Amino acid sequence: MFDKNGTLEDSEVYLRSLAQKVARMVDAQVPGIGEPLLMAFGIDGTILDPAGLIAVASRRETEVAAAAYIAETGKGWFESLKIARQALEEAEKYIGKTPSPLFVGSLEVLKSLKEAGLKLGILSAASTSEVVNFVKNHQLNDYIQLEMGVDEGPSKPDPVLFIQACQKLGVEPSATLMVGDSAGDMQMAQNAGAAGCVGITWIGHSGNVLGADVVIHQLEEIQVTDVL
Repeated sequence: MFDKNGTLEDSEVYLRSLAQKVARMVDAQVPGIGEPLLMAFGIDGTILDPAGLIAVASRRETEVAAAAYIAETGKGWFESLKIARQALEEAEKYIGKTPSPLFVGSLEVLKSLKEAGLKLGILSAASTSEVVNFVKNHQLNDYIQLEMGVDEGPSKPDPVLFIQACQKLGVEPSATLMVGDSAGDMQMAQNAGAAGCVGITWIGHSGNVLGADVVIHQLEEIQVTDVL
């Protein structure tokens, strides 16, 4: 089971640009909130915090968190939600025209794992539609058998997500590895009884894989071997 952002997809530039665009749009309506909102998103200049809101939260969680900052200025809750939602929607349309690239070697690793007979799925905090578009854009349909995101209900690190993903994929959690770039991925899988957690911190990229059983720096380090 693979995470998407920061694991298969080199989305750091996209997420940073998205956060900056949202902050500017909200600040245009609620002056003075731009900088605090960027800090909440986990953006410090050109640095993206791998454990920050924009990097690990679901779309809904990001919207609610942004609305909470807006509401602190005295605006009503429903108006705050509307401002946050519209800013995110407009920023996504503006920023999301060009798909983020795959990390180098990701396609080859997915292909080799599939050829070895393993079932592969993506479980992301992004929406399911974003996951589906990601698989389509990078032509991964031949390798990925589950495209699952967070729409309504629980988000990472709730273990029910991993359990649901395993059920849809037709595998047991105890026979499934989680590969991700955040502590939330590790916590979710461990609490669901996963076989193990592989944390990835790509060379030159930030990462927060506290709790991982194994830490790697590129996907090529994942290999299938025969057990005698």
